[in-house]
Amino acid sequence: MTTMLLLLLSIAAQAQSADALYEAGKKLYDQKKYTEAVKKLLPAAQKGHKKAQYRMGRCYDKGHGVAEDNGKAFEWYSKSAAQGYHKGLYQVGRCYKKGKGVAKDKKKAFDYFTKAAKQGYAKAEFALGECYFEGKGVAEDKEKARKLFLRAINDEKDGAEILQELKTDAAAGDEDAIAIRQFLGK
Repeated sequence: MTTMLLLLLSIAAQAQSADALYEAGKKLYDQKKYTEAVKKLLPAAQKGHKKAQYRMGRCYDKGHGVAEDNGKAFEWYSKSAAQGYHKGLYQVGRCYKKGKGVAKDKKKAFDYFTKAAKQGYAKAEFALGECYFEGKGVAEDKEKARKLFLRAINDEKDGAEILQELKTDAAAGDEDAIAIRQFLGK
């Protein structure tokens, strides 16, 4: 009984330290102190912390605190996604959609966007809407696309940002964004 209690306490302490490392790393990341953030995030990610794994993917994706490396970004995003973390799932979908760190695969992109969207993640809902709108990875279905686009841009947390990105991309000449804006009348 005592051995089991010690094992449970050890596991709890390890989890707490991964959580504490992640929280400290996220705070530094948000302050744009990327090099210091990586020093906290990496050990948390190595301990299996799904949010730290996602955040390490972002570091490698953007070159924040580490050299930009699409392959390593994909690896970290995949570890986070394997634990079902919605942001990790979404980013793996984006990697497959764009061929960043992995070969392009529209079907896999669709599958990952679907998993993240089922968790109510608005950015994934919008990306899934794009798949239906363009018929990429799935049969074209404009009505499903419209529902997903509207759900995403009306999301309380991320909707305004998603709509602004759509407008910015359209203004920059992105043909897909222009077509979606016209389709939605936004």
